[in-house]
Amino acid sequence: MKGFHPWLLGMIIVFIGAVLFMSFALYGIMAKSAAPTAIDSCRTLCKFAKSEGLSLSNGPCLSDAYADRWDVPDWVCDVAHAPRQPVDNLPENQCAPFREGRAHHFVEVDENCQVIHVV
Repeated sequence: MKGFHPWLLGMIIVFIGAVLFMSFALYGIMAKSAAPTAIDSCRTLCKFAKSEGLSLSNGPCLSDAYADRWDVPDWVCDVAHAPRQPVDNLPENQCAPFREGRAHHFVEVDENCQVIHVV
């Protein structure tokens, strides 16, 4: 083909690949850097829920129950059993934003507001 330069196509593919790689790497770094904030916020929210008299025995999604107090994008705060039980892995027992893909990370605390799982 006249005017076709395979090396140019190769350079474009390498450039696009590098941009995608950096985007995903940056997303991962940002998500991990938010973990300490999410953990602290979840523990604080759990203590607030307890002070309000909310029963934590049925594993409520605290970031949903107190959405006005939860400000950690892409994270949810959930109560689970300690030690975790198979029922904790059921989709219906997980926070809706996580289950629906609107959040990609979660902090799980037990009924005493101790962190048991962070993803």
